[in-house]
Amino acid sequence: MIGFDYGTSNCAIGYMLEGQPQIVNLGQHGRFMASSLYAPDREMIVNGLADSLSAPFKQNFINNRQYLLNKGRETLEDLRLDGLDTHLSFGREALSRYLDDPSEGYYIKSPKSFLGSTGLLPAQIAFFEHIVAAMMSHVKNLAEDEMQRELTQVVIGRPINFQGRHAEQSNKQAIEVLINAAKHVGYKDVEFQFEPVAAGFDYEAQLQKETRVLVVDIGGGTTDCSMLLMGPEYLNRLDREESLLGHAGRRVGGNDFDIQLALKGLMPNLGLDSNLKSGKPMPVNSFHEAVAINNVHAQSEFYSDKNGRFLQSLLIDAEQPELFKRLIKVHKNKLSYQVVNSAEQTKIGLTDDTSYTADLAYLDDGLKQKIERLEMFVATERELNVITDLMQDAIEQAECQPDVIFVTGGTAKSPIIREFMESKFNNLPVVIGDHFGSVTAGLSRWSERVFR
Repeated sequence: MIGFDYGTSNCAIGYMLEGQPQIVNLGQHGRFMASSLYAPDREMIVNGLADSLSAPFKQNFINNRQYLLNKGRETLEDLRLDGLDTHLSFGREALSRYLDDPSEGYYIKSPKSFLGSTGLLPAQIAFFEHIVAAMMSHVKNLAEDEMQRELTQVVIGRPINFQGRHAEQSNKQAIEVLINAAKHVGYKDVEFQFEPVAAGFDYEAQLQKETRVLVVDIGGGTTDCSMLLMGPEYLNRLDREESLLGHAGRRVGGNDFDIQLALKGLMPNLGLDSNLKSGKPMPVNSFHEAVAINNVHAQSEFYSDKNGRFLQSLLIDAEQPELFKRLIKVHKNKLSYQVVNSAEQTKIGLTDDTSYTADLAYLDDGLKQKIERLEMFVATERELNVITDLMQDAIEQAECQPDVIFVTGGTAKSPIIREFMESKFNNLPVVIGDHFGSVTAGLSRWSERVFR
């Protein structure tokens, strides 16, 4: 019986031992594996997944994916003949292999962000299912090695809504992908729990009396807010519907903070906000598409041959071509993830320091950009307002004020988040939880209850 936080930023597995949640060590990843995958070629992901499965799940998967597996084998053979490494990589190793040569291979960060995307074709949905299953299988195998037991029952965390638009349809699509992936890798019983509710469970274990808690879970791809009645009398209840007084969620999270910081803090070095020779402002669409790593359509548009030709035409008309050449380099060498990663490292650096200097030498020798904490606030003010609007929405649904605000998620580490919340809700105490472990711990608690 385990809780599995298949997060936008990180993956983690937990279980209960003597009444306390334990987060499993995942080999070289530690307790938290960054939610990213690298394959030398996208066609071979399905083969890497099949190889990681144990019988009888492996044979069943092979029987149902024969065409794709045959196609992947041809790709694998070509890679081997070229002397290339053919294994899948996950977490920090995936990022390292991508950064070694961004123009080669297939790298994806935060695939959970795409699961509820509207307009995906069946083949695209199946592709994401294989990516999710490959990551789940890797994590499951490492956890089973560490725990020395087979894992068959799982509670998976889910946001309230995977996508802002067409929420019901998006949620159904994403949940189906997660269930199918979990079944592929050998989980026999699969349950779900809202991530903000799960995050609150761990905090609830510390309470001595009934408390109205506004749980704010700022994930990598979504932010979910839930107003919950919590306390000792609720701890062992299997049905928590009556204690959930209000909830709201949207597809805005840590990745959006990174993207906005990349756009407004780094992209001016690539020609954003510059002019054409005619005096007109440089068109901005390609800059937005370049950093929109959580938008399949935008990335496809940016890396299309048509857009490549358009960028070359803009270079001729650019007033500062030396800047704009850097955006063309992003297009040519597929550097979108690298730019956004620089913004993410800046965000992390600004947690403890009021300024941070991003190294952009991969765009131009010696290029650096110093960013102040105030600049991050300005760049992400829209996202901050969306989060506080969600909090207010949950409060209005509950028709009562919370006694405390409990905030969790990786981005919650930023002092900008806490200071902004305190300015908007200045009469309420704000408690910052375990930034990465709260959801996993809560899911572990729930797995013990639901599978008991």
